[in-house]
Amino acid sequence: MENIEITNARQNNLKNISIKIPKHQIVVFTGVSGSGKSSLVFETIGAEAQRQINETQNSFIRNRLQHYGVPDVDNIKNLNVPIIINQKRLGGNARSTVGTAADVSASLRLLFSRMGQPFVGYSNVFSFNNPQGMCLECEGLGFVQTLDVTALLDKNKSLNEGAIRFPTFQPGGWRLTRYTLSGYFDNDKKLKDFTDEEWNMLLNAEEHKPKHPYKEWGKTVKYEGIIPRIEKAFLKKDSKENITRKDALNHVVITKTCPVCLGKRLNKKVLSCKIKGKSIADCMALSVDELLEFISSLDSGTYDVIIRELSAKLQNIITIGLQYLTLDRNTNTLSGGESQRIKMVRSLGNSLVDLLYIFDEPSIGLHPKDLQNIISIIRQIRDKGNSVLIVEHDPDLIKMADRIIDMGPGSGRNGGEVIYEGTFENIKNSKGKTGSYFARKPVIKHRYKKAAGHLKIRNASLYNLKNISINIPVGVMTVVTGVAGSGKSTLINRILPDFYPEVTIIDQSLFAASARSNLLTYLAISDTIRKLFAQSNHVSDKLFSRNSEGACPNCKGLGVERIDLAFMDDIEQPCEVCGGSGFNPDVLQYVYNGKTIVEVMDMTVSEAVCFFREESVLKNFDLLIQLGLDYLTLGQRLDSFSGGERQRMKLTRELKNTNQIIVLDEPSTGLHPSDTKKLLTFFNHLVDQNNTLIVIEHNLDIIAQADWIIDMGPGAGKYGGKIVFEGTPEDLLTSKTSVTAEFLRKHIQ
Repeated sequence: MENIEITNARQNNLKNISIKIPKHQIVVFTGVSGSGKSSLVFETIGAEAQRQINETQNSFIRNRLQHYGVPDVDNIKNLNVPIIINQKRLGGNARSTVGTAADVSASLRLLFSRMGQPFVGYSNVFSFNNPQGMCLECEGLGFVQTLDVTALLDKNKSLNEGAIRFPTFQPGGWRLTRYTLSGYFDNDKKLKDFTDEEWNMLLNAEEHKPKHPYKEWGKTVKYEGIIPRIEKAFLKKDSKENITRKDALNHVVITKTCPVCLGKRLNKKVLSCKIKGKSIADCMALSVDELLEFISSLDSGTYDVIIRELSAKLQNIITIGLQYLTLDRNTNTLSGGESQRIKMVRSLGNSLVDLLYIFDEPSIGLHPKDLQNIISIIRQIRDKGNSVLIVEHDPDLIKMADRIIDMGPGSGRNGGEVIYEGTFENIKNSKGKTGSYFARKPVIKHRYKKAAGHLKIRNASLYNLKNISINIPVGVMTVVTGVAGSGKSTLINRILPDFYPEVTIIDQSLFAASARSNLLTYLAISDTIRKLFAQSNHVSDKLFSRNSEGACPNCKGLGVERIDLAFMDDIEQPCEVCGGSGFNPDVLQYVYNGKTIVEVMDMTVSEAVCFFREESVLKNFDLLIQLGLDYLTLGQRLDSFSGGERQRMKLTRELKNTNQIIVLDEPSTGLHPSDTKKLLTFFNHLVDQNNTLIVIEHNLDIIAQADWIIDMGPGAGKYGGKIVFEGTPEDLLTSKTSVTAEFLRKHIQ
């Protein structure tokens, strides 16, 4: 039982893999993007473990859990219960906070119910989700929504002309009759000519029976001002209509801090209960490290157990590098990397053992110093008696593995094999790209491009920045480094555009595109490819579009069927009619160069380069290959791209431009080290075209190749926000104060 045994795994591009994976060890899966790591770890091992756990539930619960298909594998033996810690953002609604997600709030509430003075109730009243604890004005949300009268009403019109800009209040709408038939207004009078009395009656009047309404007015009908009317019908939490009128509401609603609790979410009585002068809301608003300082200063023999448990939970959040977060922060504002680390913290606190932990690139968004903390946490999880599987590209994380399984040799159809399995010491002798990366000695740049001037930032003090003034060189590649939370993004993504509005920021956010957009539509060559098919077969090019005549009649071209699970996330399953392609099966009778449109959509970029002859198509693919994206398939939906892939795709649009200031936020995210080299070549090309490149990055290979480095810190949150170092990579190696310098020295040696 000491191994997980897999026999003949064929999921996606896996080529009949049979392998034994040791338990109670840290096993890291490496390989270029698209080599089959995720297919083996997440879609075969993780999916099967999760599916079997789900099968143990009763049918009521089973129908509400995410459905996992049976992976394409002959047999898997000795699976453990899985804990899958991926980078899916925590999301959650306005009531979900870091405190609840990290399982800290309950301990803090318990402490206040025991030590707080005066006593106001047991621990549950300290929750803003409890009717006895919440501020009744905002129902525990901390904000209220009010109507923006200027957006709602056009004062230059009368009621009959459509002065009320809201569905069902317009002329012909049934709600308008409650005003035009009330007998209170001249319906042809412009609103700007209303008296104060008429204005107040129209907007704010409480519910009552009008004295002299028109004869069409219903006997039992009551009059009410527009503001209370819309608030009741659309803004109250149990309103059925606010979902259907979402867009209209967005135009007329303003969200502002609750005037009663001032955003603290709790009522006066609960806020009156304090420990050493602080209410529970004051504690939730402290950063985690400040809160730990406060909790540690408390002296209570009686409640020592609660204090110890709370301190341990807070210490775990600090160890994981999230000490700058506050417990009252909404979870839907966290990045993917922060979300993943919060999930890790929860696992540290539990006392379950012999589980199978599966991590998806836990290094993302982390400085090498923060990474050391993650490594110690993963070791703690293993040492508790668990098995750990990690999909990862970061050299430091690969080095700490008990065992490495390297997939490859290439990506897509050129991947799906096990290239190497063994310890880190021997990987450099293996034949894959991971092996050849570790066989090479890292180098540092010695010849730097000279600056053609400077971008000047003066007295920057936003968030944690400590009144920073700095000159960023023009016409070179500057890399901005520093631990997570040190102020890099604030300085470059927020402050720099204030001084230089022409800056182009290429981030990892989602494309402004629909669920129907794919790689070909993004590259603007889908029309060309449809025409090639149409000309070869003498039919309409609309047949080769999933948005037109070629769409599968069942899923309308989406390739998936959505299943609505009411109170949980919807789930998607491949369409049964078209098998997930989105095309009407009848279209498959037409071929171009021996391939159907579905087969072309399934091609990877590197396969497409050999298939197509047309220059207009091929020039787009060259760029993707330079950026290490040759494993993407032509029909892949844009909403399935990772953050790093999205960012590199956006870069393809910048190569034609010159004399620009381009900012990139962690472009190496999700890249295999061998592809980082391609990315650097691409960056040098951008700089050669007289562009100024500013890269926020933790990757030591990229830092070593910068023309100029700005290192921020020294710590995160309130301990950061200063410039620790500025200069060349060679100068950085001699710095005594920079933590980045310490890790760069180790990397080069």
